[in-house]
Amino acid sequence: MTRTGGRTGLAVAAALALGVAGAAAAEQMRPRPRPVDLTAETLAADAAMATAAEAGTVDADARPEARPVALRPEDVMPVAAPAAPTIGPETNLPLPRYVSLKVEEGNVRRGPSLSHRIDWVFVRRDMPLQIVAEYGHWRRVVDREGLGGWVHYALLSGVRTVIVDEDLLPLRVRPDPDAAEVARLEAGVIARLGECEIDWCWLSAGGFRGWAPKSALWGVDPDETRE
Repeated sequence: MTRTGGRTGLAVAAALALGVAGAAAAEQMRPRPRPVDLTAETLAADAAMATAAEAGTVDADARPEARPVALRPEDVMPVAAPAAPTIGPETNLPLPRYVSLKVEEGNVRRGPSLSHRIDWVFVRRDMPLQIVAEYGHWRRVVDREGLGGWVHYALLSGVRTVIVDEDLLPLRVRPDPDAAEVARLEAGVIARLGECEIDWCWLSAGGFRGWAPKSALWGVDPDETRE
């Protein structure tokens, strides 16, 4: 872990902080099943939320109308992305495309409606997701591991983020493998995505900014460029 300008102590502290975040991210990145947890208060609150969502007064699916039975990962099949780029029938935007999770918790359902059961709950805000299908106000998404389902569009953001796939990934001052390092990111850290060239992307994470190889990131296409 290094940082230019003689601020080694600050750089080490930053690396430790990002390392802790990366370790936590690795534990949280996989969507977890929601266990059964029924009480009179939660059922009443959930029923009110579902009614308000159907009336259009709140973001639909902000909370489940009832907690589902927990599922094992092997009970849910990975969601395959389209073989070739297409245009979404609801938005006229390209499919597949990347977005990020807008909320701390997002329900992932088997189908595009509140009547479908919840298979997963995504539990990390800003995590990148890939939209592979659209139906009404619902988007079918997959995560880095290919797992996912249907999520209400109100839970998603167009802000682009990426997940670091390489441990101790250097952020550099220029898009050059020999350029000075600004910081290093642990695997699993989520970074804000900025400009992208053919092989490099500009990232922001933990107060540090710099360039990283595109091949070490999930949430950006290999041939994608951004200004």
